[in-house]
Parts: sequence; C-alpha cells; structure tokens
Amino acid sequence: MKLPHLIKSLQKNIDFETPLAWAQLSHQKVRLAVATTGVCFANILMFTQLGLLAMLTDGTTKLHESLTGDLVLVSSFSPSLFFRISFPRAYLYQAAAVDGVVSASPIYIGRANWVNPNQLSSPQANANKARSRGPRMFGNEVRVIALNPAQPPVLNIPEVNQQIAKLAVPDAVLFDRLSQASLGDISKRLEKSEEVATLMDNRRTFAVGLFSMGSTINDKGNVIMSDWTYAQRFGQNSLKQIRLGVLTLEKGADIKTVQERLSDRLPDDVAILTHEELIQRERQFHESQPEGIILKFGTLVGFVVGVIILYQVLYADINDHLSEYATLKAMGYSDKSLLMVVLQEAIILGFMGFIPGFISSLGIYQLLATLTRIPLTMKVSVALQVFILTLVMCSISGAIATSKLRSADPADVF
Repeated sequence: MKLPHLIKSLQKNIDFETPLAWAQLSHQKVRLAVATTGVCFANILMFTQLGLLAMLTDGTTKLHESLTGDLVLVSSFSPSLFFRISFPRAYLYQAAAVDGVVSASPIYIGRANWVNPNQLSSPQANANKARSRGPRMFGNEVRVIALNPAQPPVLNIPEVNQQIAKLAVPDAVLFDRLSQASLGDISKRLEKSEEVATLMDNRRTFAVGLFSMGSTINDKGNVIMSDWTYAQRFGQNSLKQIRLGVLTLEKGADIKTVQERLSDRLPDDVAILTHEELIQRERQFHESQPEGIILKFGTLVGFVVGVIILYQVLYADINDHLSEYATLKAMGYSDKSLLMVVLQEAIILGFMGFIPGFISSLGIYQLLATLTRIPLTMKVSVALQVFILTLVMCSISGAIATSKLRSADPADVF
C-alpha cells in the first residue's frame, strides 16, 4: 500500500477529536487574536519591568562578580558600594594574621570627572581652562578602581591581569570599553595608537588599555589604575582607607570557619562576606530603593492588565456560548467539568501569548543593552518567573470568568 493511501486509511479509522477548549477559542479567530495579543502585551510589560530591575541590580554587581579571593571585607555601615564609606587599611593586616588567610589585598574606589577626548583640541591647553572653570565643566563621571599591581590579582578579568604592567606608568589607566558613548570613542582610538590622552579631574590621563565590565545606572564607565596613581590624585592619606579587602584563603580551608575567626578578631565596623553575600547585599539595597519598588509595581501592573484582558475575553466567550454550556449541564455535565474547560482556555491563551511575548522581549533586552551599554541578558530565572506569573494570571482570569457559568441554570436559559 502506498503512503498516501495509508495516511487516508489511518484518517478514516482514527477519530481526531478536537478538544472542546480549543474548539471554543478557535471558533472566533478575531477574538482569539485579540486575547493572544493581550496576553503577549502583558508578558512584554512584565518582562520589560523585570529586565529594567535586573539592569538596575545586575549592572551594579559586575565589580562584585569580578572579585577574586574567597572572602571580602567591607564597611558594616555601607549597604552598597555606591556609598563612599571606607574602613582602615590596618584591618587588612589584622585579617592577614588570622589562621587560614593567605593574602589580604586592598581595592580603592573613587569617582572622577572624565573628559571626552573629542572635546579637547589640545589636552594641555585645555587643562588650564578646565582648572579655571571648575571640575564639573564637562560633566562625565567615571568610577575609579585602584589596586596594587605588585600584589596577587584581585579582579578575575583576564584583560586586566594581562595588562597590569601598563599601570606602572604614572597617570595610566585601563578603560572600560562598555562605558557610555559620552565618554568618548576610546576603543577606536586605541586601535590606532598605544595610548589616548585626556583629562580626568583636570589632570592629564592616559588610557593605555581596555577591559570589559559595563556601566551602571550610577556610573557612566569604569577605569582601573594603580594605587600609586590613585594616591597622587586623591592624596597619600587616601591609601589609609579602603573600600574593599579581598582575602584569599589557604587551599582546603573552610570558609565558614575562617569567617568566624575573622569576626572574632576584627572590629564590628567591618563586615566579612562571601561573594554571594556581597552580591545579595547589593541587590537587596537597590531593590529596596524607590526605583526598584517602582519597577516591581510596574510588573504588578502588567499582571493586572493581563488578568483584566483575559477576563473580558473569557467572559464574552462564556456569554456567547451560554446556551451550549446550559445544554451540557442539562445532559449531566458537572459544573467542575465545565469550569475545567474555561480554565483550559485560559491556559491555552497563556501559552499562546507567552511565546511571542518572550521572543519580543529578547529583542527589547538587546535594544536596551545597546542603547545603555549596561549588560542585560534574558535569564532563565526571569523567564520562568514571568511564565509562572502568566499561568497564575490566566488561572485567576478563568476562575473569575466562570462565575457566570456557575450561576447559569438550564431551566432559566431555555
């Protein structure tokens, strides 16, 4: 028997019954398209709000994620690295003397005004002009990360560690290629020359290399310099106070045990954290800020919008087919079985709206990352969170819409 005849024979012998929920939805194509678009819109709104929240929180933790070592020292009074709260460098010496600690390295963090090189016809000539007009003349601020090139690496960024020797030159910095465009086309300039001269806090500065970290909501870019250059710019006393202390432990040492020893040895004004604790602390701070609360509220708005749209569609569908539902009830179908049909419709709409919403959100994320230069990728956790919210949203809409179905009496309908 040939294949076409075999297929026709199977179609005659097998009865492919269309599920009632899908038959109800697909009966009116326009209503199905409207419902799918509504769910898709609600998904895009939730994805966008959660994406912006991730941009706010994840972008600010790129430095935290780049740290080497096993434990980190920070000031107990600083809920975020955004605050310029330091602690005495002497605490590092105390930490290095604790059993299980191999090395303790400082990281200095500051901020400085950066001048776009394109705005300087002659850096030396504009230096005097900048001094006379004040340090905010150009209005671009970068985060300055300073470290000791002679000590073990404190950043897990291969590009930085490979170019660490370049920082031995006075006023030399490594520039973050993912910084905002307003800081200048440093990457393109370094392709043509070994260094790019500009002004930072009204002092000659030379970008001698590139690395990737990414800007944040608060910082337009990042530069890395040696602690010697940092001291020349911010004063020798600036090295007595540090923002981060990176501790490397002995191989095989128990982190919790060493953490407890450090807590007993060091004063209460310094916190000893693991990488994950430091990252979680930063995220919690930004999520609790007004912008974080607004974005969470925006996610809730998207959820409510989806519930309302789905409810209206399902209610209209039930109202149009009320006589059919009444007939089924008269034939012996229970309210529960009919309610399950409506819930199935809601779940089907949820799946149909989630897929295009997810694909559209990928494009929105890419657009936001390109425009802001803040790293933003679709995380599995975010996609799963929106998917669960979508299913809950559809279930709530279906449950509300079935109120009319539960009250329908076949005797009243006929």
